[in-house]
Amino acid sequence: MNKTLLATCLGFSAVTSVYAQTGDVSNPLTISGYIETYYVYDFGNPGDHNRPGFLYSYNRHNEVNLNFGFAQAAYDNGAVRGKLALMAGTYANANLAAEPGVLKNVYEANAGVKISKSKNLWVDAGIFASHIGFESAIGANCWNMTRSILAENSPYYLSGAKVSYTSDNGEWFLSGLVTNGWQRIHRVDGNNMPGFGHQLTWMPNEKVTLNSSSFVGSDDPDSTRRMRYFHNLHGQFQFNDQWGLIAGFDMGMQQQAKGSSDYHTWYSPVLIARYAPTGSLAFAARAEYYMDKSQVIIATDTPNGFQTFGYSLNMDVKVLDNVLWRLEGRSFNSREDRVFTDSDGLPIKTNFFLGTSLSISF
Repeated sequence: MNKTLLATCLGFSAVTSVYAQTGDVSNPLTISGYIETYYVYDFGNPGDHNRPGFLYSYNRHNEVNLNFGFAQAAYDNGAVRGKLALMAGTYANANLAAEPGVLKNVYEANAGVKISKSKNLWVDAGIFASHIGFESAIGANCWNMTRSILAENSPYYLSGAKVSYTSDNGEWFLSGLVTNGWQRIHRVDGNNMPGFGHQLTWMPNEKVTLNSSSFVGSDDPDSTRRMRYFHNLHGQFQFNDQWGLIAGFDMGMQQQAKGSSDYHTWYSPVLIARYAPTGSLAFAARAEYYMDKSQVIIATDTPNGFQTFGYSLNMDVKVLDNVLWRLEGRSFNSREDRVFTDSDGLPIKTNFFLGTSLSISF
């Protein structure tokens, strides 16, 4: 999603400066970075140390590792802007596995020009963090240590071009996008159809954010093109200094075959509550459900596909203004099929893990 808007909803502000492009002509260039290390113990005890395949963040079991780290240069003089952020970590290895060569290590690389002298209207092109959802790859910018199932299985990034507008009072943000596909930098071979999307965000005050984002396109070659239609709707509400709530809902449809009027559908609701008793301590609880019976997004090779409830509880400690330590426990419970495995490799309906992370921004 739009990272400037996201920053207003954070309980911790350690990394918001990474994305702040103020247009300060006296200091248009900023250099920043972020490092996020972690340890996760999956009680399924996978022998290859890989956690379930629908997870792309914190996906290595029983090892201390780097989930996500990047260094970024950002330039904004009020008339032109650009970012170049290079990354490393297990997130990059897993989530960009389909991208060729050095593109696997590009988090953002884009350039933009302001096309109105009187209005905040921009055209940008390149590789962007996704406009979809309320979570990003950067853990410290999210209320939970790990990402929701819906965030893990919708685009984290996109490449293409976009036009964006922010109202003079800052309440409205509107963007239209043309992309290379569903989470693609390198276009699918044989696919010549661009993807399209929108983002509409309303922030009537500092306590409420409502957002609608979409994607329309195909992730197939032209010869077998199946149209995909996807929408994310979410709201973030800060009731007071201590209590906050996020409610989100994803829904997607994809043609069963080229030219077909029949569609496979998937959807996912999520609810996150956050309590921050002090400025340096916070707790968040999450409940979610992901229904992909037709296995459009998450393949299980089982009769009833992926129909899974998820629950998590985490504790955050702000050690310093730019240092965040987190603990989280999380469980998955399949509604129908045995889509997980136990420590003996036998199929079961549940999965549980405990994990911790330490992040620093600079």
